[in-house]
Amino acid sequence: MILKYGSSGTDVIEIQSLLKQIGYNPGPIDGYFGTQTENAVKAFQRDNGLVADGIIGPNTYQIINTLLNGYDIYYIQPGDTLWLLAQRYYTTVNSILAANPGINPYALMIGQKIIVPYGIDVVDTNISYTYEIMERDIQGLKTRYPFIEVGSAGKSVLGRDLYYIKLGKGDNKVFYNAAHHSLEWITTPLLMKFTENFLKAYVNNQTIRGYDLDYIWNNSSIYIMPQVNPDGVDLVLNGLQADNPYYNDLISWNNGSTDFSKVWQANVRGVDLNHNYPAKWEESKELESQMGITGPGPTRYGGEKPLSEPESTAVVNFTNNHNFRLVLSYHTQGEVIYWQFENLEPPEALTIGKMFEKASGYKLSTITGIGSYAGMKDWFIQEYRRPGYTIEAGKGKNPLPISQFDKIYNDNEEILLLASIV
Repeated sequence: MILKYGSSGTDVIEIQSLLKQIGYNPGPIDGYFGTQTENAVKAFQRDNGLVADGIIGPNTYQIINTLLNGYDIYYIQPGDTLWLLAQRYYTTVNSILAANPGINPYALMIGQKIIVPYGIDVVDTNISYTYEIMERDIQGLKTRYPFIEVGSAGKSVLGRDLYYIKLGKGDNKVFYNAAHHSLEWITTPLLMKFTENFLKAYVNNQTIRGYDLDYIWNNSSIYIMPQVNPDGVDLVLNGLQADNPYYNDLISWNNGSTDFSKVWQANVRGVDLNHNYPAKWEESKELESQMGITGPGPTRYGGEKPLSEPESTAVVNFTNNHNFRLVLSYHTQGEVIYWQFENLEPPEALTIGKMFEKASGYKLSTITGIGSYAGMKDWFIQEYRRPGYTIEAGKGKNPLPISQFDKIYNDNEEILLLASIV
């Protein structure tokens, strides 16, 4: 990858945000590699012993990529201690210990290879959060916190892994998922940042909002699938690529437009994944016809049959392979919490919902029409008669701007903690 003056896109946004985090001034984080970004790159290059040409080529990117990964591979030198390394990398001894299970801090050997996390977060919440960034961040978190479980629940239409992360080892299992809808990609960094904040506090023996993380870890298992629809998110954030096998179909399904950034909620086959679950799917299809939806398109098309898509099938199989007590499915927008389906929800669903309402400031609500059928939480409630919630985070018009992230996170952090122990 080479980025230079005049380059643009999500890769530039990522570099700009990183430069700002580590003390350089790239100008606005807008995805355009202009003069300010070029000057910031030159300053970074000078400080790291590189040719200060303002171009991010292989040598510069190698150092930047280490920072983006969130850790360094270090070989112990004479006189090193974990305390000194923690000072040098602006991190903590506990963080180094967590990344190196079994290390004896009192018996370090010269030449010993260790992982040293940087004192900056892995998950950047100031950028357009693509699948590629999420994938790298998951690897970065796994390296920093090797005791977590990371896996794939299946593949998307285009073969992208549907990653999950497991926090905790307790019997009370809960499942949080996000980004069924591609315009709603901001819910992916919501779950990723929660994951990082939880782990960071856990290894440093801290609480979050008064919650005892040791108790949660030992009593609960939180399964997080941060991006159910990676192909759709890629389409929205990176645009339609020439090698996409559905290139011509997608343009047709998008009413002749090559701009997917403002309207596209479906997966890459034009199926709305949150209308593809076997929960009154037939009723949803009837309403589609009334709305003039007859085939693939940006939104609301539920597919040729329930679970026609590999993404929704993977979610169902993953759920069926675990004994989840509760499910949270994150969407945007409206600051509301949907908790019912055909009166099949258990009595405690309302009690828990009211707790979520108090924790977040969001309102419990009911939904009618096509949105009330064939969703993930609908299927979960129908099949398991356990609490399931669709949480519509933030307010405005999708896609919500990343500038809303801090409020969205603050509103939902306690829900994410509370849901693991209710």
